[in-house]
Amino acid sequence: MAERHGLDARLAWRQGDLALQIDMALPPRGITALFGPSGAGKTSCLRAVAGLEPGCEGRVTFGDAVWQDSARRLFVPPHRRRLGYVSQEPSLFPHLTVAGNLDYGFRRAGRPAQLDRDGLIERFGVGPLLSRRVGALSGGELQRVAMVRALLCDPALLLFDEPLSALDALARTELLGCLESLHATLDVPMVYVSHNIDEVARLADHLVLLEAGHIVAQGPLQATLTRLDLPPSLSAAVGAVVEGTVVGVDGHDQLIELAFPGGSLWLPHRHEVVGQSLRCRIGARDVVLAHEPVAATSALNQLRCRVAAMADADHPSQCLVQLDAGGSMLLARITRRSWHALGLAPGREVWAQVKAVALGA
Repeated sequence: MAERHGLDARLAWRQGDLALQIDMALPPRGITALFGPSGAGKTSCLRAVAGLEPGCEGRVTFGDAVWQDSARRLFVPPHRRRLGYVSQEPSLFPHLTVAGNLDYGFRRAGRPAQLDRDGLIERFGVGPLLSRRVGALSGGELQRVAMVRALLCDPALLLFDEPLSALDALARTELLGCLESLHATLDVPMVYVSHNIDEVARLADHLVLLEAGHIVAQGPLQATLTRLDLPPSLSAAVGAVVEGTVVGVDGHDQLIELAFPGGSLWLPHRHEVVGQSLRCRIGARDVVLAHEPVAATSALNQLRCRVAAMADADHPSQCLVQLDAGGSMLLARITRRSWHALGLAPGREVWAQVKAVALGA
């Protein structure tokens, strides 16, 4: 079988005072997240890939198709790029019912047999909405319909621009669960813009970090978030994402036990069941280091680690410590005073303490 090629974009343009220049190569499968502070250029980057950013110069390829090549004066318009695009504000037809909106894209795609229309409607819970008009839907319901319509257009690439940012907490949680379940079966690659690192940690396989219109890092999610050379504007996001399996549920204390290659973690119980695969983000600020396991502590999680490296943090009083927990990389943000007081150095064994309440699953 021939190797599939993903999205490759090398583009430059100016937007007001911001000069944007991107050079990214994304995998042909899975979810790639574009993440960065407000104003970093995430949405502009997504629009440029879609062919919606006027004045953008460069080259964009997807698989074997060339979508843009300014040197050859080649430009494929957005409607011919087979994109499924979902933005913060769903662009649904107000004069149609939900069923009419869904069928519009499905018909234009030729009702492809490989798309499970009924299965997608059930997965996103839009079955009870089919006869309703768009104007009668809540924000969460609108986004559900917009996502299903994008999928039913038989896209080669999905582009999601902060689709959950305008929703309340309940609607956001429910839709995030839908996207997680979709992730396991999705054969179409997705580029997902977000400013919420917990969303990114739950969904993404690949990560592109932007700052001031430029890509400062890109690569697999876990390896990228535990880098020591990220700019200060991304300091709140640095940390680890561990993947494991739920091996126990404590109904009395409402906790679950997540086993991963570096040990096990206790997390708050939501709806998880034994045997379920789960991701967990451990922020660098939520890790405390000690020479030995501590008996009398409120931190339920203590992991044996080895110091891999240390680097400066964005404040001179602090540093970032890269830790190896049985092959899983963690990151701790501590003071330099603590680094010296503990006598830490690369290769030194330490225990990482993490409070269960700090873990978002």
